[in-house]
Amino acid sequence: MPKPARRHPCSHCGKSCTTLEYLKVHRRIIHFGEKPYHCSDCGKEFSRLDGLKQHERIHSGERPHHCSQCGKSFCWLGSLKIHEKTHTGEKPYHCSQCGKRFSQLGHLKGHKRTHTGERPYHCSQCGKRFTQLGNLKNHELIHSVYKPYHCSQCENTFFSSDSLRKHEITHSDEKPFHCSQCGKNFFTLGSLKEHERTHTAEKPYHCSKCVKTFSSSKYLKEHKRIHSGVKPYHCPQCEKSFARPRDLKYHERTHTGEKPYHCSQCGKTFFLSGHLKRHELTHSVEKPFHCFQCGKDFTQSRYLKKHELIHSVQKPFHCSQCEKSFKNLWNMKVHEQRHTKEKPSTVPTVE
Repeated sequence: MPKPARRHPCSHCGKSCTTLEYLKVHRRIIHFGEKPYHCSDCGKEFSRLDGLKQHERIHSGERPHHCSQCGKSFCWLGSLKIHEKTHTGEKPYHCSQCGKRFSQLGHLKGHKRTHTGERPYHCSQCGKRFTQLGNLKNHELIHSVYKPYHCSQCENTFFSSDSLRKHEITHSDEKPFHCSQCGKNFFTLGSLKEHERTHTAEKPYHCSKCVKTFSSSKYLKEHKRIHSGVKPYHCPQCEKSFARPRDLKYHERTHTGEKPYHCSQCGKTFFLSGHLKRHELTHSVEKPFHCFQCGKDFTQSRYLKKHELIHSVQKPFHCSQCEKSFKNLWNMKVHEQRHTKEKPSTVPTVE
């Protein structure tokens, strides 16, 4: 009968190790926080030699683990196993709130926080909070001037290998990710997934301050600035500030006079593509917006919404001076001028 393996208990926590060497490693890592192994390229410290060796592959570019399906290679075996699930379609982890499925347990845990609003990871430099530890680590690199990842095509440097890989695609014409609905191609899987929501109308990102939902986390972040009042994008020509970069871009056209959108029917130009689309309806007899109450048709959705108030008992516009309510904004403004005794301007025609 074989002898039972000797166990070596830890005097700090009682855990048993099969060998004395494992016990020493356990004490050093768990109880003393020692990290005796240093990366000669970036100075990062590790508690175990195998952890350092795996990290060094980031600098050397070594990717010894290959996918048998598509040939893609990876630094770590764990990354390969995760990748292989993209070929099998296996998603064993599902969200009990919305039914969404995931290939990794970590992704499910991170997703659940979009329902709870929990952000347990916070930056010690600026206090910003994150739903996942990886997102925090990527953010912390912003506070560092060290950018160890260099593009071989140009002089750009990056905080992370992932950022470098995404950038390197821009030097190539290759767009390997295809939309099965419309055939459009994308540089990254994330861009494809964001695009696919335009077909499904899925909006999984919820604002905790109001009921609005968004198709991407980027749009949610921009929207949140409406509640916080933060306007980080400043016009160099005047003192105006904006919550979104595209709003600044549109505003700058008021200084330059640029009107890049042209009507093919009459040559009229516009600041915004939305303004051009509205204008093009004036050339068409098409009235695609229908009132289901009376059958009247309209060229624009805003005219339909204004018209629908006629059928509704709802009066969403409230006078700040008294308790009166109104079906449209104009009637409320005319009413409020009676409190201030200002003479109302000419009433516009309501379609």
